[in-house]
Amino acid sequence: MTSKHIPYKTYLTEDQMPSQWMNLRAAMKEQHDPFLHPGTLQPLGLEDLTPVFCEELCRQELDTTTLMVDIPEPVQAFYRMYRPSPLVRAYELEKKLGTPAKIYFKFEGNNTSGSHKLNAAAAMAYYAKAQGLTSLTTETGAGQWGTALSTACAHFGLNLDVYMVKISYEQKPFRKAVMETFGAGITPSPSTTTQVGQAILAKTPDTNGSLGCAISEAIEASMRSDQSRYALGSVLNQVLLHQSIIGLETKLAMDQLEEYPDVVVGCAGGGSNLGGLITPYMKERLEGKSLTRFVAVEPASCPSLTRGRYAYDFCDTGRITPLAKMYTLGSDFMPAPNHAGGLRYHGMSPVLSKLYHDGEMEAVSVTQTKAFEAAVLFARTEQILPAPESAHAIYGAIQEALACKESGEAKTILFGLTGTGYFDMKAYQQYNEGTMTDYIPSDEDLQQGFDGLPQVDSTLRDAAGCC
Repeated sequence: MTSKHIPYKTYLTEDQMPSQWMNLRAAMKEQHDPFLHPGTLQPLGLEDLTPVFCEELCRQELDTTTLMVDIPEPVQAFYRMYRPSPLVRAYELEKKLGTPAKIYFKFEGNNTSGSHKLNAAAAMAYYAKAQGLTSLTTETGAGQWGTALSTACAHFGLNLDVYMVKISYEQKPFRKAVMETFGAGITPSPSTTTQVGQAILAKTPDTNGSLGCAISEAIEASMRSDQSRYALGSVLNQVLLHQSIIGLETKLAMDQLEEYPDVVVGCAGGGSNLGGLITPYMKERLEGKSLTRFVAVEPASCPSLTRGRYAYDFCDTGRITPLAKMYTLGSDFMPAPNHAGGLRYHGMSPVLSKLYHDGEMEAVSVTQTKAFEAAVLFARTEQILPAPESAHAIYGAIQEALACKESGEAKTILFGLTGTGYFDMKAYQQYNEGTMTDYIPSDEDLQQGFDGLPQVDSTLRDAAGCC
């Protein structure tokens, strides 16, 4: 009996593209703890969020009951310029590894931004325009999110100011050039253009910056005008909602092939691509319909899941954002200047943190050189140069495939290839030359971040009369 033929690439037609996003929160047995107001420590309401985010995004952020959310037609039309993205069977990688496993990846790099980030950027720019706003502000690490939002803002006719983590601003000048091509203004963060930036520089003048710093500056800048709002590219529930297009397309394609993943692997920084990829499959796990494993792969230099604390923390270094219950290294934690800039966030999505805390997900960390070793192997077999962030997912998928080689199991492995690495050539050059270094924070390094965690959990227990 011959096995069915599975093509190298599986594309949905435009007519098959999902017309709705999936809200993973509506499928969860138990919700994550609420966001808290930084001043009152009370759960956030809609009125607390609307000065910062677009009104519709605020509603989506707090929605725990609506499973399927309609994608506005203008956003669907934008998606059709670069979606659906392909589901790829990694035959050459399988052959190289000598594994009986079947390896699939969902490739999100076929757009100008070079990553999955455009899925959420299109939605946020649309909702801002529909509300009558004229501009957005945001942060970016490696530059994929800033590039994506600049692309979307150009399409919908909005101005954009981007605060880019300083070390990435210096490492990736061509990302800056792409953003400027689409009309965005770029400021290295921390900067002297905001009060919070000035305060951070006064405390640590030689800092390389962090996503937490850049978030603080972008929010402060957005508050200067009633016609501006802030847009965040990861972490939040609204972002996972918009990124669910990745998982929904993947499941449609795999169903078409009569395939189902035994394990789903994704790189993890703030949680946007991982949350989007796993959404429909996690829903079925939570419903008891599958035993699929979910593996988050994060950098050893910024190990929020594997070595962080599950606690309330600020989402930014300047401590002006709401507090979220998440796995965190502390908002003051300054990660090493590794090349996976999109994974250098101190915390993890509250949704994914809750799922991990409840045992529905696993997490592993990997050093920078090991991630690039996997990236080079993948590039030489599958002919795609992956982004440093994606390299972490590739590493995780390879480890799963090698485990299958040892056990003889023919598992089906799915991972997310979030984007391309063509703006990351300095990193590849360092790896090829043997000058790339690894940094793993010591327990003492991490403790400094933990020492700065707000004492929210104990405060709430005392208020409730708990012992």
